[in-house]
Amino acid sequence: MDNSKKLNGLTAAEVRKRISQGLVNDFKIDNNNSFWEIVKRNIFTLFNFLNFAIAVLLALVGAWSNLIFFVVIIFNAISGIATEIRAKKMIDKLNLLSKEKITVIRSSREQKIMPEEIVINDILKLSAGEQVPSDAVVLKGVSEANEAMLTGESDLVLKEKGAVLLSGSFLASGYVLAEVVHVGADNYVSKLMVEAKTHKPINSRILSSLDKIAGFTSKIIIPFGLALFFEALLIKALPAKTAVIYTSTPLLGMLPKGIALLTITSLLTAVIKLGLRKVLVQEMYSVETLARVDTLCLDKTGTITEGKMKVEAIHNLSKKFSEAEINDFLATYMNFSEDNNPTAQAIRKYFSKNKTTLEATNIIPFSSDRKWGSMEIEGVGTLFLGAPEMIFGETLKQANEALSRGSRVLALAFSKEKIDNKNIKIPAKISKLALIEITDPIREGARETLEYLRSQKIDLKIISGDNPITVSNIARKAGFDNFESYVDCSKVKDSELKKIAVGTAIFGRVSPHQKKLIVQTLKKAGRTTAMTGDGVNDILALREADCSIVMAEGDPATRQIANLVLLNSDFNDLPEILFEGRRVVNNIARIAPIFLIKTIYSFILAIICILSALLFDKNLLLIFPFIPIQVTLIDQFVEGFPPFVLTFEKNIQPVEKDFIKKSLLMALPSALMVVFSVI
Repeated sequence: MDNSKKLNGLTAAEVRKRISQGLVNDFKIDNNNSFWEIVKRNIFTLFNFLNFAIAVLLALVGAWSNLIFFVVIIFNAISGIATEIRAKKMIDKLNLLSKEKITVIRSSREQKIMPEEIVINDILKLSAGEQVPSDAVVLKGVSEANEAMLTGESDLVLKEKGAVLLSGSFLASGYVLAEVVHVGADNYVSKLMVEAKTHKPINSRILSSLDKIAGFTSKIIIPFGLALFFEALLIKALPAKTAVIYTSTPLLGMLPKGIALLTITSLLTAVIKLGLRKVLVQEMYSVETLARVDTLCLDKTGTITEGKMKVEAIHNLSKKFSEAEINDFLATYMNFSEDNNPTAQAIRKYFSKNKTTLEATNIIPFSSDRKWGSMEIEGVGTLFLGAPEMIFGETLKQANEALSRGSRVLALAFSKEKIDNKNIKIPAKISKLALIEITDPIREGARETLEYLRSQKIDLKIISGDNPITVSNIARKAGFDNFESYVDCSKVKDSELKKIAVGTAIFGRVSPHQKKLIVQTLKKAGRTTAMTGDGVNDILALREADCSIVMAEGDPATRQIANLVLLNSDFNDLPEILFEGRRVVNNIARIAPIFLIKTIYSFILAIICILSALLFDKNLLLIFPFIPIQVTLIDQFVEGFPPFVLTFEKNIQPVEKDFIKKSLLMALPSALMVVFSVI
């Protein structure tokens, strides 16, 4: 089939045929949040296994009244499953709201379909910011693709006619029509998912602390159990039933089973509450991570500002071309350009009523790395549109005046030379045509939000692709206190950027690679770093951050990799998310000592009982002073209901770092009091 016919897309009959043949993009990998996975996570745990083993031993000797604890274990598992399923339903519902449809051409018409509805040979229409849903070959258009999530290489790859677009990559600039060549399990990204052996570890200090406690108790419980059992059976000469009861009680006491369940339940409850506020939590433990954040990196557009660009003025710099001719050039540029970022949309709207007869060829889309784009105008020459300092190598006086007002400034330039697509660069001879002054209003409530975050001892940094003077002036208007601490990253080497990253507040003219480097440097300095963003140029930094937050109005590719998605696209929701995270973490730290008291005194009393068997006459042997049913009552009425109620209390204080050490120290005096009272 020739290329022109292919661009018409498949007919309805051809689509139905491919669906019947199973040539559909419906590949699914194992879902960690499937119903079966939820059940397994809540039932097949180390604590449940140890409790089950103790229950079996008690059942074998007929100690039925002491098995009540296992009823509580079953109830806890069911409660955990129910809470997690409810959270899953909430996440699935919000995911559906935020899921992006794909544009395909079928029967010569554009249609919006879900990614899983794509069939082989479909014609995809993709533009900057969109993720490639299936492997495809470019039929028309020019774009630059970022394949960093697949290959680890951050350099943009030029995609022209005949080039392969890999599923999982995303377009950083331009627009293409591409034919799908692989679907489902045959896609490049699907094969990577199947072959992947490792996953990014969960970033949770609470979880790691609980794992340490579980690991310690699991190591000592078996030798302690055997020692206590043989002491009761052989030295004390107790009946088998009594010996099993005597042995099982301290073992049950050593297991801090309640805190693990309450932690998961608290986090899931936070996920549900945030979901009701239109915040999609794609990684449960990110709620905890955000509560611990001490450094927040902000992208200016869409966070401090509304992202609603408006052209304020066109400043003519040319003596050769009239104002009308320059307007004609800009109208032509926007008519043929496929760039659809907020800046391009503002310029396109400004010239929407301008009619032009000029034709454009060899279009080089705008790139976040280059900071400019270009196109050849037939019979005229080549136009360049982008950052003035990147095109001219200097910042013009007129541009500085606009920058001081907090405006964004683009330069329009002209050259007789053509662009070599294999070696894209600004020609030596270039003429200044005009400056375009664009404004972006400060987001309502941004000042109050920034002020609150500062009051919470969070170090704020603005990382932007705009001119640092523009960013600094916008930051000043928004009440940013360190607005004078800025750097132009286009003039800074990576080695120097690493040295100044911690102490600098505002970074301008930042490339996607530099954004990632800044976040990496902050993390290496011991900072817990969160990153907000909404564009494809933020993706590398978002993936690197401890916690990534994106706006729903942002590019689809950013939403795919974010921990949190603000479905209302409102930066001012951030304090509420922070409150929720702090409530969970602080309350878990607050109630942890209650659970650890029983673990500590059970451990100490078990040691005393074992030592008494080795050091004293059998008539002086100490027997563990509790039985399983008493431990169950303690679990429910001391460790169960009161701490559960406390987890819902408001608590927005900054999170302390080493909560488990503090919890052990707080629990120790109470545990010792129990020990002294029973011996």
